Amino acid sequence: MKKITVLWVDDEIDLLKSHLLFLKERNYEVVTCRSGQDALEAIEEQPFDIVFLDENMPGLSGLETLSELKQKQPGLPVVMITKNEEEAIMEEAIGSKIADYLIKPVNPNQILLSLKKNLDHSRLVSEKTTASYQQEFGRIAMDLSMVNTYEAWADLYKKLIYWELQLESIEDSGMFEILESQKSEANMQFGKFIEKNYPGWFQNGDGPVMSHTLFREKVVPILEQGPTLMVVIDNLRYDQWFAFEECLSPFYKKSQESPYYSILPTATQYARNAIFSGLMPLEMEKQFPQWWKNDTDEGGKNLHEAEFLGAQLKRLGLDLQWEYHKISNLRQGKQLVQQSKSLKKNDLTVVVYNFVDMLSHAKTEMEVIKELASNDKAYRSLTQSWFRNSPLLEIIQQAQAMGLQLIITTDHGTINVKQASKVIGDKETSLNLRYKTGRSLTYEDRDVMAATRPAELYLPTINVSSSYIFAKNDLFFAYPNNYNHYVSYYRNTYQHGGVSLEEMIVPFISLQPR
Repeated sequence: MKKITVLWVDDEIDLLKSHLLFLKERNYEVVTCRSGQDALEAIEEQPFDIVFLDENMPGLSGLETLSELKQKQPGLPVVMITKNEEEAIMEEAIGSKIADYLIKPVNPNQILLSLKKNLDHSRLVSEKTTASYQQEFGRIAMDLSMVNTYEAWADLYKKLIYWELQLESIEDSGMFEILESQKSEANMQFGKFIEKNYPGWFQNGDGPVMSHTLFREKVVPILEQGPTLMVVIDNLRYDQWFAFEECLSPFYKKSQESPYYSILPTATQYARNAIFSGLMPLEMEKQFPQWWKNDTDEGGKNLHEAEFLGAQLKRLGLDLQWEYHKISNLRQGKQLVQQSKSLKKNDLTVVVYNFVDMLSHAKTEMEVIKELASNDKAYRSLTQSWFRNSPLLEIIQQAQAMGLQLIITTDHGTINVKQASKVIGDKETSLNLRYKTGRSLTYEDRDVMAATRPAELYLPTINVSSSYIFAKNDLFFAYPNNYNHYVSYYRNTYQHGGVSLEEMIVPFISLQPR
């Protein structure tokens, strides 16, 4: 094992012999210097793993030495040691990106703790995380064999995401593969649960909050508390929400986090229209035929969300001042930033932001995005980077300054598809890769949830004999013609429309301004 080399800089180094001996006995190699200038020369002559630096020295002060050290070796951890407890000195040292800050007199165990915290942190965290997941593995496996309610499935899914984020940070490929197998098993069991229970949620009225009940059940109570900005980010998965949640913490504090279920198909024209209309697709087709379009109809399928929302507000008896904005590109986002001060007059401002949806489509069509979002970890990272630098964050910051409540939600999630399932349909069959609607569909029974009587799921039909099929797990539909090319092109892309934890269990977050 490589010996750790420590540079200790103190003009009274002779008084620290007991500390130096303590470290030597624990296999640390310590090089000492009596001045900042000597320290700067020492780091030129040999590599060090960490520096302990006295703040109060003649000649170059500790802060001056720290500045020079950081210029020469920005990644070298420096622990500042000082008698001075003045806040200004602490702030300046911390602002210079020190690794730790110790107040004299320090005892040897404090030094050892600082070394382990800074140099062994990754290893210790990795070992602890691995051990914790190994203990949790059995509990998750037991939960998978017993879970039978929509609340329990939401809890289990969030638990799997938690461990995914924990394990990816330590880069233990073995543990990560085990978790991936658990996620796959979870999606298999979830598909069976949805197939068995989903129809009953409509017939018995005992289902979870879903797309068509979200506004009435979740949004209206928040509107009663004051002016609100509601942001609907298309295609936002729960793990992506966790990736950029911290970006909001300087401006908003979370008051409620409650997953809800997207309706089937988990596709924008169905799920997002259901949010704004407060109706299921079949009801939209019957009540508002001028606004609803089926899969095979020409034209945009989500062009009337504002009209649907207005009709729902009227039906709910809500006399509100409200606005609706759809953002599909950077220019539109910047325009809303410039206009955002006018939002203060509204009781409700709805912003639909399409970036994540565009990102998932771009991953299918553009090689560079395939490289940047090659897996779920990279996909989360790309979403976080977008959010940090987006006009949306600026809009949210301005909303906080105006004292607006904030809602963050989505219409459905996406899943990284890995395997193909053959399907045959006629020319009027819909084109989506995760669901199909049409007549005379031929498919693998084990791969799909079939809805042969769509009206029972409140879904419209293209013609009398039409049915729906929804892909389970991480499958996508492929036609036999040119099958291999088709499979190669769409494998490892993000799709939606089917039955999976990632697509159906999605976040609804309400936040209060700080």
